[in-house]
Amino acid sequence: MLLSRTLTVRHLVLFAVEDGIILLALLAAMTIRFRGALPEVLGVSQEWGRIAVVVGVTQLSLYYHDLYELRVLNSRRELFIGLLQALGVASIVLAAVYYLYPGLILGRGVFALFVGILLAVVVVWRLAYTAVLSSRGLSVNILLVGGGALALQIYGETRKRKTLGFQVVGCLVADPEADAAEGLPPVLGGFSDLPNLAERSEIDRYVVAISERRGRFPVRELMELRIAGNRVDDGCQFYEELTGKMLVEHLRPSQLIFGEGFVKSRSTVALKRLVDFAASALGLILSAPVWLVVPLLIKLDSKGPVFYRQERVGAQGRTFQVLKFRSMTEDAEQHSGAVWAQAGDARVTRVGKIMRRTRIDEIPQLLNVLKGEMSFVGPRPERPVFVQQLAEQIPYYVERHSVKPGVTGLAQVKYPYGATVEDAVEKLRFDLYYLKKMGLWMDLSIIFETVKVVLFGKGAR
Repeated sequence: MLLSRTLTVRHLVLFAVEDGIILLALLAAMTIRFRGALPEVLGVSQEWGRIAVVVGVTQLSLYYHDLYELRVLNSRRELFIGLLQALGVASIVLAAVYYLYPGLILGRGVFALFVGILLAVVVVWRLAYTAVLSSRGLSVNILLVGGGALALQIYGETRKRKTLGFQVVGCLVADPEADAAEGLPPVLGGFSDLPNLAERSEIDRYVVAISERRGRFPVRELMELRIAGNRVDDGCQFYEELTGKMLVEHLRPSQLIFGEGFVKSRSTVALKRLVDFAASALGLILSAPVWLVVPLLIKLDSKGPVFYRQERVGAQGRTFQVLKFRSMTEDAEQHSGAVWAQAGDARVTRVGKIMRRTRIDEIPQLLNVLKGEMSFVGPRPERPVFVQQLAEQIPYYVERHSVKPGVTGLAQVKYPYGATVEDAVEKLRFDLYYLKKMGLWMDLSIIFETVKVVLFGKGAR
């Protein structure tokens, strides 16, 4: 749940209410366990510290299992399995905490009662909250102006994200007599019907989803709507609001030139470099045991050097040597040439599989950050041969080189590892969104999400 985009009122309500539910479930469990002697128990100040640990660990576990993503509310099966997994992980973490700090133990049997109560109450609460969020009374009614590929993409995203509260009531097309594209919402008329439709319909937002604007474009009708006080949104901007990524294929140069965002002030750049230096130095200190053990394991597992150096494209198109722990066999590309790594790649060693799953192979890149060749957060650096290929096929691809590449990035935490041009397009959508919204809070939220990715091995290859 990246703070820059998805921290909405709906998320805040979900998080705040659930915080109260977790606390009340724990108090109920303590009441049952201590047979009504709760007032005396809570009179001890240390007891509130124990309660805070349980509530904090439980809610953090729910977050790290994606249970504060509103999309989870759409699937009862995903919700129930996620809750079981989160509470199981919370139990393990608390067991470790109690082993290290026995004074924090609440009492035998309390946590078991707490888990049972919490599971039942949270399931009921979330089902009720889903019903409320999906109700028409809280929905924002959307009319799509356009009937092409952009309209189809926006409509598909609103259907996948019903709990965000956007309800597409229909669309208007240039020629209502022609056959409408398959998958569109109901066609309510042509562009000329906009004024009449606005007068007699309860539409909250008009989203202009017209990819090609050199033909029939309802300039006059949209101006009248806007002057009359209606909200008119650009389709690409609305797509960003929904998904947290930019539609590369529908993006116009004017949106990059005149649109909001893409601000990189001197203070922002200086602060980012300061954070990079401090974070990389701290990371190198904390990872000292890894530097002692991993090289030995690499040497025992396969012949070849411990480190792997490879040319990558950095800021402003300048190349540098990225440093990693070697996770593939020596001379892995000797016969194949430059190729993307694939899922289950046979060239990956046994130790390499573990390193890639846990991202340990990326740790030496902290030296690249320390040298100023990379940043902690940014678009992932790509090899020159692939950059040349992708720049010829994907519009705006070279724009990702306007900042230093990162050890982690928005595309890495939001999209699994990919090895095709289509995957590169999808990752560029996230990279451009990051460039638009880049700032300290965005970086911190990505780092927080990266911890989740590392812990659960998402996107490993």
